[in-house]
Amino acid sequence: MDITTLPVLATVLHAGAAVVTTLTDLLAPVVGPAAAALAVVVLTLAVRVALVPLAVLQVRAERDRRRLAPRIAELRRRAGRDSARFQRSLQELYTSEHVSPLAGCLPVLAQAPVVSLLYTLFTHASIDGTVNTLLRATLAGIPLAQSAVAVVTSPLWVHGWLVLALLVVLAVAVECTRRSQLHWNPAPEADPTVPGAAAMTGAARWLPFVSVVFAALAPLAAALYLVTSALWTLGERAVLRRVLR
Repeated sequence: MDITTLPVLATVLHAGAAVVTTLTDLLAPVVGPAAAALAVVVLTLAVRVALVPLAVLQVRAERDRRRLAPRIAELRRRAGRDSARFQRSLQELYTSEHVSPLAGCLPVLAQAPVVSLLYTLFTHASIDGTVNTLLRATLAGIPLAQSAVAVVTSPLWVHGWLVLALLVVLAVAVECTRRSQLHWNPAPEADPTVPGAAAMTGAARWLPFVSVVFAALAPLAAALYLVTSALWTLGERAVLRRVLR
């Protein structure tokens, strides 16, 4: 079954396609063939502006966790090898201080539907029986529906520098964001009493780069969203941490 024929999803996809198409039509007289790509960038910026309140909550939560770091370390010391006791004490501390441990995930979770929408828009030839004209959109000769992997393994490889540059920019932005996060909220040392804690700490080091892998496999339109959003996040965090410290 074609999932784009499901009533609710079809409605969302039609609305998303209408937004991207309208932006493309408005930008075409200015940037020509790159209008659809710029439309994705503009859509990304609009989404990130709308999510600024969640970003404020995220930075405030980071600030609170930084303030509570000495008390958290004391709770860990008191709990010793009893990890369950530490988790209960930590939850009680967060509750008493009105700190949400999930606040840091809100901007990412809120963006997931938009990334999914762009992925679907640029991977289906038709939406509820209507030809998907967005698949004809290109950037520097590369269809926005093509992934970086598909580009470098096809005759389009001569344009591979563009997709590789986007992936490098994304990786640098992710790494800079990760480092600034560690500077703002240093990661706690792995608890030796918890099985696999060291492995989990090591995995957390590379987890942010999952977005780079996804960008390499997803349509170029989705990669553009991720790159734009990553750069926005880097700048946004720097500004909000200065304002809210």
